[in-house]
Amino acid sequence: MQRKRIGFTLIELLVVIAIIAILAAILFPVFAQAKEAAKKTACVSNSRQIGMAVNMYVQDADGTMPIFYAYNSQPAAGQPGHKGVEVLLLPYCKNKEVFKSPLDAGGPYTSIDVPGADTYWKAYGSSYRFTQCMYTVAAGESSSNNTPYDFSRVVNESSIEYSAETRIMRLEMFPFFSRTVDTGCARYGYDCDGPYNYYKKWGSTGGSMIFADGHAKHISNAGQFDDTRINPIGNKSGEATTDPNAWSGTWYSLCD
Repeated sequence: MQRKRIGFTLIELLVVIAIIAILAAILFPVFAQAKEAAKKTACVSNSRQIGMAVNMYVQDADGTMPIFYAYNSQPAAGQPGHKGVEVLLLPYCKNKEVFKSPLDAGGPYTSIDVPGADTYWKAYGSSYRFTQCMYTVAAGESSSNNTPYDFSRVVNESSIEYSAETRIMRLEMFPFFSRTVDTGCARYGYDCDGPYNYYKKWGSTGGSMIFADGHAKHISNAGQFDDTRINPIGNKSGEATTDPNAWSGTWYSLCD
């Protein structure tokens, strides 16, 4: 009688392992892409909700855009006295989590500015950057990086010339802010040398943006980003300006 073979030979095991490795190499990138796509969808959904909150605020304020604040860490987000646009909008969206993008991975500076803050949401209250030129500035009250502004400017909804093309809010971090695209940190001012390096890759395909008319979409490249309008009269983000305060020579550096 012949004895039945039990188990596998070494060659058979190696073949099975090789097949599993090949399948994993094929499927893991697909899973990663699907996960990022889900985060992208949730991010755009959040931005739409924030845009709706801005519109409701404007209706209650007789057409006036909210007061602008940005990157205030003294006190940090969630602490009494913190000042941010999201604080003004919270009564209209009822949920702080809507200001947190699932793509928000923070940056090199957030944990320096606010110890323990590994996201922009934890540090400053929002994963989204509100476009400065599209909001009302009140001298001595509006502030950025804990420094009050010394001028005032009222922005009314009725003064916006191209509402469907003008951004009022965007995701904080885009992949094309990287120095591989922005050589010398001269265009967007994120991936810089020294202590003020803000860049960290959040996603591979871009980020969400909300416009003055209330619609939101995913922006996937620098060309689309630069082509959006950035102030009430309609200057484009990448458009050149001779204003001496424009550190990059574009309206982005004056208004974003």
